[in-house]
Amino acid sequence: MSEIVNRVANSPIVTIDLEQYYKQGIDRVLFDVKAYLFQELVLREKEFRKALKEHDWEQYRGKFVAIDCTADAIVPTWAYMLVMTYLEGTAEDVVVGTKDDLERYLFQKALDELRPEEFEGKPVVIKGCSKFPVPVFAYGEVVRLLKAKAKTIMYGEPCSTVPVYKQPKKK
Repeated sequence: MSEIVNRVANSPIVTIDLEQYYKQGIDRVLFDVKAYLFQELVLREKEFRKALKEHDWEQYRGKFVAIDCTADAIVPTWAYMLVMTYLEGTAEDVVVGTKDDLERYLFQKALDELRPEEFEGKPVVIKGCSKFPVPVFAYGEVVRLLKAKAKTIMYGEPCSTVPVYKQPKKK
């Protein structure tokens, strides 16, 4: 009887688990400008500035914050900028946009730390299943970052993958 060999463990395949780039343990919250609009339609500058000055900004300490307006209202750009001045330095990180925009931003920052040269000439599997919400954006971004370096890029699990990219053979 021959010994069972784990060929996946012994292969040169490098697995990237995007779930590892998900910042766990930090709350994600929305600062909704809607609450500061007159009848959820109009931003009155004087009242808006006063309300922001009186707001308890400490509740955002150590959290990821998205600044957005969920009302169908026209909010001047400077209003988002003003909110940012209060949150910057208190919140862990802030983005003007939706909570989905916040996740894309956080993944972009994390993937900026990826060093594509470490994957030079290697087969890469981008793991598919995860417990945390990995935006589709992150899968596209990791392909963009690795395409020039990796020998192949596959999606799934090392034992069952879907080919995504194969570096052309050099002439």
